[in-house]
This record gives sequence, C-alpha cells and structure tokens, in this order.
Amino acid sequence: MAAKSIVVAVAGAALGLAAAVALIPQVRERLLPSIEEQSSGKALVGGAFTLKDSAGKTVTDQDFRGKYMLVFFGYTSCPDICPAGLQLMAGALEKLGPKAERITPIFISVDPARDTPEKLGQYVKNFDPRLVGLTGTPDEIAAVAKAYKVYYAKVANKDKPDDYTMDHTSIMYVMGPDGEFVTHFTPQTSVDDMAAKLAKLVS
Repeated sequence: MAAKSIVVAVAGAALGLAAAVALIPQVRERLLPSIEEQSSGKALVGGAFTLKDSAGKTVTDQDFRGKYMLVFFGYTSCPDICPAGLQLMAGALEKLGPKAERITPIFISVDPARDTPEKLGQYVKNFDPRLVGLTGTPDEIAAVAKAYKVYYAKVANKDKPDDYTMDHTSIMYVMGPDGEFVTHFTPQTSVDDMAAKLAKLVS
C-alpha cells in the first residue's frame, strides 16, 4: 500500500512539473536542457533564416555577418516582458558607446498575424533607433524559432478572440560575427552586467 502511495505521489509531482514547464516560460528555461548544451563542439542554437524587415525587404541571417547579433523574440502587444527586455537591450547599447556599432540588436516577432513590418518597425524605434524588427510568414517564424530553440504559443482570450497574448521564451541570444552562438542573457540581467559582458566580447 505504501509503495502504491509513493508511485501516485511521484506521478502527481511529475504532472505538476510538466504543467509548470508548459505554462511558465521562466520555469521552462530553468528546467529544460541548457541552450549551451553542445554537440560536436557547436552550440545547438541559431541558424539560417529568411524574414522581412520594417521596410518589407527580405533579409536573411547572412545580411548580419561581420557583426554580433543580440536577438530577442517577442511581439508588439506584449504587456510586460518584451518592453522590459527591449529597454534592457537599449540601455546596454547606450552604455557601450562606440562599441555598440559592432552589435546589431534584433527583435523577431512571434505574432506575425498582427505584427506587420511597418507596425514592428514603429514599435522597436520607440526603444532604440538601432533596433531591427523582423517578422515573416507563420512558417518563417516557426523556422527561426525552431533554430533558436524558442518556445511560443498563442494564449486565447475567450471574451475577445482578437485580443490574445503570446507565451514565449524571453532569452536574449548573442550570436557572433560568424553567426555562431556565443552566450545569452535573461530579463533578470542588469543593464550594467549586459553592457560589461558585451564590451568584453567586442573589444
């Protein structure tokens, strides 16, 4: 009887953990395998993508070669984590001074249905004129999210179907001039810490 109780308790705990991982991005980012887990010496983050910028021009990952990329996924209707993350990125770039010229900050929308190129462009410029907003078709967004190991999902509003939110990973990725993963930051990173670490990378 005791053994059966233990099995039930373990199963219940496992289900609770699975639910937390599925619903809370911060929990998921702590419990899933590290994004820095490597195979054959390379980090399993990043890769080729084809998206559109705020002018509607098609861009690929190759357009950003030669500079570091600071990549953040989100959406313009995001109520909290996206504005906070973009402010963090903008503040760190400001502290870097001239060194920031070696870094391209990129905000990729996970809500292509609402985030048109024009809307995304206007949104990111509110934080820093250097920010590049990228969007695309649902398939293109799915492809780049998969490459960057980014989770995102629509959270429906029963009363207002068009007023949904998006659950998404809130990690900021630093990609090298060669397009390879270098490191990452979380929204809990301070402006000073991000600026200091980026300064070391580009020095």
